[in-house]
Amino acid sequence: MKMLRQVQQMQERMSKVQSELESETVEASAGGGAVRVVVTGTQKVVSVTIDPEAASDHEMLQDLIVAAVNEAMEQSKQLAASKMQAVASGLGLPPGTLGL
Repeated sequence: MKMLRQVQQMQERMSKVQSELESETVEASAGGGAVRVVVTGTQKVVSVTIDPEAASDHEMLQDLIVAAVNEAMEQSKQLAASKMQAVASGLGLPPGTLGL
C-alpha cells in the first residue's frame, strides 16, 4: 500500500512540474543579442526577436537563429531535467530513476 501511495505522489508531483514547465521560460541569444529566442520549459518556442540590423545578411541571420534556438532548447531541457530530478530525489529515488 505504501508503494502505491508513493507512485501516486510521484505522478501528482510530475504532473505539477509539467504544468510549471509549461509556464516557465528561458531565453537565449546569439550575435551579441541580435537574435533572441524564448522557449518554455516544455521546449516550445514562444518568441523570436531579430534586431533589424541583423536582417541585412540572410546567411548570418539564419546561423544566428539556429544558434539561439539550439541554446534555448538546451537551457529548457536542463530546466526540465533539474525539476524532474527534484521530484525523484524528493521521493528518495536514486538519480536517473526518471530517465534523466
